[in-house]
Amino acid sequence: MQHPYLMFLGDVPDQLGAKTAQGIKDWRPDWCIGQLRLEGCQADLKLEDISLQEAINRGAKTMVIGIVNSGGFLPEHWVSQIVEAMELGMDIASGLHIRLADVPEIKEAAAKFGRELFDVRHPKGSLPTGKGTPRTGKRLLAVGTDCSVGKMYTTLAVEKEMKARGMNADFRATGQTGIFIAGDGISIDAVVADFISGAVEVLSPENTEDHWDIIEGQGSLFHPSFAGVSIGLIHGAQADALILCHEPTRQHMRGLPHQPLPDIQECMDMNLAAAKLTNPNAKFVGISINTSGLSVEEGDKMLANFEAKYGLPTVDAFRTGVAKIVDNLD
Repeated sequence: MQHPYLMFLGDVPDQLGAKTAQGIKDWRPDWCIGQLRLEGCQADLKLEDISLQEAINRGAKTMVIGIVNSGGFLPEHWVSQIVEAMELGMDIASGLHIRLADVPEIKEAAAKFGRELFDVRHPKGSLPTGKGTPRTGKRLLAVGTDCSVGKMYTTLAVEKEMKARGMNADFRATGQTGIFIAGDGISIDAVVADFISGAVEVLSPENTEDHWDIIEGQGSLFHPSFAGVSIGLIHGAQADALILCHEPTRQHMRGLPHQPLPDIQECMDMNLAAAKLTNPNAKFVGISINTSGLSVEEGDKMLANFEAKYGLPTVDAFRTGVAKIVDNLD
């Protein structure tokens, strides 16, 4: 995918709906030249709102459909904007479940105007089933009390901190946003269920003893919609170290008003039990809390309380950094 990017937000109803675009903007800001929002859009990347023609005039090479929605569908009323972007000269990249070429108008326009379509959510080639065979190297995995609680941000921050210290570490993307940021990876939620753990083994293979694979987590064992992806990822990661990620202002699991959030200790216990299937030595090394919905004072108090209660270094990966967690790695 060529950059600069125009970030297309459509008319998503909230900021979390644009988390793919937000992640790219936060971690690769120099690649993003502006945002395109339709009427009613409730997300804002704090980039300049520009038109398709203005994006072309500023050198945009790819329009990124930077949204997530339940089911990964492409709203029909977005298609005309996508076709026009290709007509003006941009390629199209998407992290949605639906393949761009499965939409006839988009496929036809790509052929007519000679544009590339990038479906980063769909892995290429065959994948094995997981084996759980012990492998060299070290691995860290982020797990969560819910989906969209900061697992990607936490693992990217850990990789950044480790590399700043001269440590041998690589971020391993398991979702569409991480792939846009890292340039490669496997979107685990698009892998056939039997091959999820095998895909993670491929993504984080044997390595030198001093090397850390920092594996992006997905979903939550407690979310009825996404627990299947989470368990396969946990088994395939064979993690030595786990970080629990949590968003404390949630009243229920995202998208499920009837489903309460899990107890923190119960969540850690269940994730650890699952991780020990393929690595009996797995352990938690820290907690990462997204305190953006709290005041600084409230956030700092919560971090301190969690640290005292659970005996683990507790951070807000975005606000305070993750140095304390990296200090806790063997």
